[in-house]
Amino acid sequence: MTKKKYEEIESSLNSIKLGIIVGLIIPFIAILFFQVGNYSKYSFIDFYIKLHELHVFSSLISLCVVPNLLVFFIFIWKNYFLSARGIIFSTVIYGIIMMIFKFAL
Repeated sequence: MTKKKYEEIESSLNSIKLGIIVGLIIPFIAILFFQVGNYSKYSFIDFYIKLHELHVFSSLISLCVVPNLLVFFIFIWKNYFLSARGIIFSTVIYGIIMMIFKFAL
């Protein structure tokens, strides 16, 4: 691999946009893994309704954002600081969603 190609790949991995996308997708995947692993007999909609009835959906969102911490540190270790900022931004978005579910709905 040439140095120019390597630098192009490096610059494409270090963007706020990538961090936001990854930061929004990873907690959703964690929720899906939780649903499939523990409540596979329910559809995702039924699972959501059940969690909402029990008033624990905001707690689940809070726990499923934890994997963002791992991705954040990977980006920091690789010196992808813009991508790490995107992870922080998406985590704040999930925090706002969690507060809405906890107090407004």
